[in-house]
Amino acid sequence: MEFFKIRRDIPFMKNALIFNVISFLTFAAAVFFLITRGLHLSVEFTGGTLMEVSYSQPAELEKVRGTVASLGYTDVQVQNFGTARDVLIRLPAQKGVSSAQQSDKVLAALKESSPDVTLRRNEFVGPQVGDELAADGLKALGMVVVGIMIYLAFRFEWKFAVAAIFANLHDVVIILGFFAFFQWEFSLAVLAAVLAVLGYSVNESVVIFDRIRENFRRYRKMNTTEIIDNAITSTISRTIITHGSTQIMVLSMLLFGGPTLYYFALALTIGICFGIYSSVFVAAAIAMWLGVKREDLVKGGAVKKDGGDPNDPNAGAVV
Repeated sequence: MEFFKIRRDIPFMKNALIFNVISFLTFAAAVFFLITRGLHLSVEFTGGTLMEVSYSQPAELEKVRGTVASLGYTDVQVQNFGTARDVLIRLPAQKGVSSAQQSDKVLAALKESSPDVTLRRNEFVGPQVGDELAADGLKALGMVVVGIMIYLAFRFEWKFAVAAIFANLHDVVIILGFFAFFQWEFSLAVLAAVLAVLGYSVNESVVIFDRIRENFRRYRKMNTTEIIDNAITSTISRTIITHGSTQIMVLSMLLFGGPTLYYFALALTIGICFGIYSSVFVAAAIAMWLGVKREDLVKGGAVKKDGGDPNDPNAGAVV
């Protein structure tokens, strides 16, 4: 299925160096903000108080958030837990204030606005748990990176594996750079979004790499730059359909999902936008700089025609 068909290849690789410089500067800025400002970690990572309260009627989450925020808590998570009447509240740790004191203060404020509220559970999540979650998150990220490299090295060629990993890490670091610069809260949901972006971004790279390999088999007279330009141009319609439909769903979560899903959807939005960019101007360009050529991807086989029309699906087919 295609919305449109571009008859003339767009010379993406002609400006690859310029876009790679822009990518490097953006990547360097993201690293700089991560080092100097760091991530604004949520309660799951830093430790704090976990409260579960229950109402006799479905709880108004915005009202609960407003009540807790009036006590001076800026980094608080409020969400339904189980049923619409049960609410889970995560409070950041405060120096010199115990978990019991925090929960008593919050519960008293909640009772003033809704006398029917009752405390069902109160726990302190220590920073040691947060350290374990951070370590597990880094391990998961490392395993994803290694798995992607092994998969691409077997399916295509090691140059494509290296190019894809650079492109994917480019997306991940830039997402983290945004969160560090704006000091948005980095929670487990955001970590899940980052891992999702890794898989989503590599899928776009694989589509382009697969078309590059197919073009090397079809068009013997085209050089590497022309092969890559044709591969990217011929997949633009597919890219718009896939990423457009995904972005519509993510934007619906961003706009209507409420505070619980806001940063999760925001991370996905940034990742999808940069994932498209990195697949074209980072992954494909790095593969070109690494010197990928026909011999790397075409193992044996005779070419039926020399060159031919790049838009002819039967031109230069391998037999």
